[in-house]
Amino acid sequence: MKTPKGFLWAGMQAGIKPNRKDLALVYSETPCSAAGCFTQNLAKAAPVLDAEKRLPSGTARAVVINSGNANALTGPEGLFDVTTVCEAVASALKVPAESVLSASTGVIGHRLPAHKIVAAAPTLVASLKADAVMAAEAIMTTDTRIKLTSRTVQIDGREVTLTCICKGSGMIAPALATMIAVVATDCAIAPPLLQKALVLAMKKSFNALTVDGDMSTNDCVFALANGRAGNVVLEDAGAGFEIFSAALSDLCRQMAKEIAADGEGATKLLDISVEGAPSDDIAVDLAKACAGSSLVKAAIFGADPNWGRVLSSMGARAGTAGYAILPSDARVLVQGLPVYDRAPLAYEVSVLKARMREPEVKVHVDLRRGGGTGEAWGCDLSYDYVKINADYTSLIVAKPDGGMAKDDRLSNYSPTFKVQLLVDALGYIKKFSGTRCVIKYGGAAMVKESLKKSFCDDIVLLRSAGLRPIVVHGGGPEITRTLEKLGGKAEFVDGQRVTNASDVKVVEMVLTGSINTELVTLLNQEGAAHAVGVSGKDGGLIRARKLVSEGRDLGQVGEVTRINKDFLEMLLSQGYVPIISPVGLGEDGQSYNINADTVAAEIAVAVGAQKLIYLSDVPGILKAGELIGQLTSKDVEALIADGTIVGGMIAKAKSILTVLARGVPNVHLLDGRVPHSIIGELFTDKGVGSWISA
Repeated sequence: MKTPKGFLWAGMQAGIKPNRKDLALVYSETPCSAAGCFTQNLAKAAPVLDAEKRLPSGTARAVVINSGNANALTGPEGLFDVTTVCEAVASALKVPAESVLSASTGVIGHRLPAHKIVAAAPTLVASLKADAVMAAEAIMTTDTRIKLTSRTVQIDGREVTLTCICKGSGMIAPALATMIAVVATDCAIAPPLLQKALVLAMKKSFNALTVDGDMSTNDCVFALANGRAGNVVLEDAGAGFEIFSAALSDLCRQMAKEIAADGEGATKLLDISVEGAPSDDIAVDLAKACAGSSLVKAAIFGADPNWGRVLSSMGARAGTAGYAILPSDARVLVQGLPVYDRAPLAYEVSVLKARMREPEVKVHVDLRRGGGTGEAWGCDLSYDYVKINADYTSLIVAKPDGGMAKDDRLSNYSPTFKVQLLVDALGYIKKFSGTRCVIKYGGAAMVKESLKKSFCDDIVLLRSAGLRPIVVHGGGPEITRTLEKLGGKAEFVDGQRVTNASDVKVVEMVLTGSINTELVTLLNQEGAAHAVGVSGKDGGLIRARKLVSEGRDLGQVGEVTRINKDFLEMLLSQGYVPIISPVGLGEDGQSYNINADTVAAEIAVAVGAQKLIYLSDVPGILKAGELIGQLTSKDVEALIADGTIVGGMIAKAKSILTVLARGVPNVHLLDGRVPHSIIGELFTDKGVGSWISA
């Protein structure tokens, strides 16, 4: 990502947090115009108290940011620690101490371990480079991903770049929204005008943002402009200022949306737009009221198109503020579908509910009372938000050296939650102990690192609970990438990969030599998984013959003729978790590439598995966009007959019917993009995917 001239960035772990980066630095090689916007919370953190009295200025050089400790409500010692940190960083940079600003984020009420930052300052400065990623990572707290973006515009014939790093996930409320951001730009602009541009940008970005309605003690947005772009210095409003201000506003707007999408426990971004208001300010205020409504947020989480809550929240805000609007005259659209227009409208509920399961939900309201428009962003209110915040302080503990650590043991949660969780879990452990479960592992769950880890955790937990898991993995995308790197080309017939004699060697290399080995390593790192990697050729596990599709020669693609059950029984009896790559051995001595779904099904039949689980990139079997949680074989046959199951899902459904007919009593189709979906399916009454029983 492009960064402005003359700026360097750094991020590292200083020991404030136990296992993550926690210290960031943004530095300009030359003095900057600097501006800032800060929280309106009267319980301001020490770094906010220090910075807001020093901005705007024309001599700033750096901003140092720590995560893991807010340095808020820490008394006079907090301000002393700010001074100590700024002086240490300034000394390492060889710049005046007054040119360094600071910001903090994390737990409130614990003294900042300034000595850790002082000790880390030389290393932090030595690691500075023209890449903002490490700094963006170091300022995260409950964020699940880095927030970083850039814009480039032409001013006075010169290329001007703006880059922003930002953090924010919880305690997000307007005025200011709870977050820390640093915007660095090489634009030449006077400090007062930079301050004006930043204030204007806040109005329809961070100040139109809410996650939970709680304002932080540490909110701050810094803007640093070093003038290295070489444009004529912007000192008054004009064309150049308008271009710069628009770019800054657009950049901040994107950051605001990213914070909303990453709200604590959030599963969806909520975008509320209002038109037809008496003024722009009123439109924004009403949009914020709706985005912040707990009832609206809960409905969005449940994919409930409850437009009544939208109009109710706006009506309540308008009533208390005295706005001249009448909600009953409004028009409301959810995901672009009209649901209300001066009266309730008929719409297909199942279709709209399906649309509301998308990662972004848009609500548009036309009030028909003027020309004012506005927009606000928020997120849904999920179970996880309550969990994260209900037990937050009981899970965060101070270490003797001043750092912070997370103690996430079950004993720290509320008594009712602990008891119910344990009762439910022990009941399922009793139910499943000793049963066999075959899992076909594929799709996004094999690609994203966090999903790989949750999958490995699930396998270890299943084994610990007494189940006997067997994993069959795919690897199609990785095979395709490898073939293309080697100059080959992927070709498919009816979903089957055409595999010639040279390709089959690549298939084996990827499936058995790469994917299988990595998965076994991950599982055995996670704990006592006792995972063992097995090719279908090992011990003659999978015998195969050449598969021909409608007379088309697919090369060395095979179908299963026999499973060596005794070999698997030996591994299971000794407590191993077999991890199987779907390569079969033909009677002709050739290797055959076999569809992983087919192999998983054949193995489930051979070992008498009670459950066969398919992990893929779909939620399960859908009807009119709705997930069908529990079905029988007859239900699946009916859905194929009436055209509900179409496309590639038909082959999957037919294979499921075949498996059920051959004695496997339960087949589960799960969304592998959802962490711990296997545990959620097996250890809850209704599960999280589609459960098809004989």
